[in-house]
Amino acid sequence: MPIAVYILGLSVFALGTSEFMLSGLLPPIADDMNVSIPQAGLLISAFAIGMVIGAPLLAVATLRLPRKTTLVALISVFGVGQVAGALAPTYEILFASRVISAFACAGFWAVGASVAIAMVPMNSRARAMAVMIGGLSIANVLGVPAGAFLGDHLGWRSAFWAVGLASAVALVGVVTLVPRIPLPAERPRLKRELSIYGDRQVWLAIVFTALAAGGVFAAFSYLAPLLTDVAGMDKSWVPSVLGLFGLGALIGTAVGGRIADAHLFGVLLSGITASTVFLVALALFAENAVVTVVLAFLLGVSAFFTAPALNARMFNVAGAAPTLAGATTTAAFNLGNTGGPWLGGTVIDEGFGYAATAWAGAGMTIVALALVAISLRLHGTSRVIASSTPTDTRQPARAEA
Repeated sequence: MPIAVYILGLSVFALGTSEFMLSGLLPPIADDMNVSIPQAGLLISAFAIGMVIGAPLLAVATLRLPRKTTLVALISVFGVGQVAGALAPTYEILFASRVISAFACAGFWAVGASVAIAMVPMNSRARAMAVMIGGLSIANVLGVPAGAFLGDHLGWRSAFWAVGLASAVALVGVVTLVPRIPLPAERPRLKRELSIYGDRQVWLAIVFTALAAGGVFAAFSYLAPLLTDVAGMDKSWVPSVLGLFGLGALIGTAVGGRIADAHLFGVLLSGITASTVFLVALALFAENAVVTVVLAFLLGVSAFFTAPALNARMFNVAGAAPTLAGATTTAAFNLGNTGGPWLGGTVIDEGFGYAATAWAGAGMTIVALALVAISLRLHGTSRVIASSTPTDTRQPARAEA
């Protein structure tokens, strides 16, 4: 695996910490900004909305620009967004800073994913994505709990300053260690890239990716108040439990990335099924602190076990447009990260309580599971298809002549 792929994973650590650290900061942000916890939860959705919109827009806008220059510019803008969030005097300005940061984050993910895929053999796509997603997992293990710890002891703004520093370190890594990626001999054509959206398998992948991610984050986004208000745990335990979720995510990414290239649909079906079971169990046993902590870890495993396969599936069915494939996957994940917290917040506002967010999440993952089964049934009939060899999930996708 090229060193540049690991540098991209390191950069994703900073991006992922910013994206998910609000799960442990909602109560202090809500208090400081004089808003409700569901309103503070919309800051998570704001970031996700920025990712959804920003990924395809920036992928198209930078289609013919040098890859390294694009990565440097985007990580720089992201860092500035963190500083703006740390200084934000009002909820509205904080909300805007989250959207701007998300645009830069989305662009980096989309371009970085296409760069990572381009630098590895075709049968290592899921492993390359697992390295990048590993940065996200480590963010959940270290970054998110550290953000919650800083928020508890030094105020929530200190977490934003810390991420700004981490993004500066990532910038140095990209500038010094990511090589210049030559543009392809044939200039990318927007019309050809956009043609992937005529394929039903691409749309199936978008929807089941969004639902699989959203189901988990419908509950995870409100894990801090669930732990304190439902399970009865002291708030000092929140960073440790968030770290346990991240440890599960790291394990899930490592295992899923190893086997997804050879058993893509097996990983998708088993991982989403496991997430559904764990969410139902969380809804039923949320008042039991020990069970809730164990389920937080298991949800991290199951959610990130499927992540490399979800990424690889999109590149397999949209291989004719690698840049937009990466952007589309990013947008799909963040459709889920938008819809999940929104649905969870709606459930809370309707008076069903924090535990009910897990029921809502389980409903999303059940639908995702059904769509994966449909995609498997239709496998090989797509207008954008993979090689017909028995291990076709490891082969490049080719457009029909």
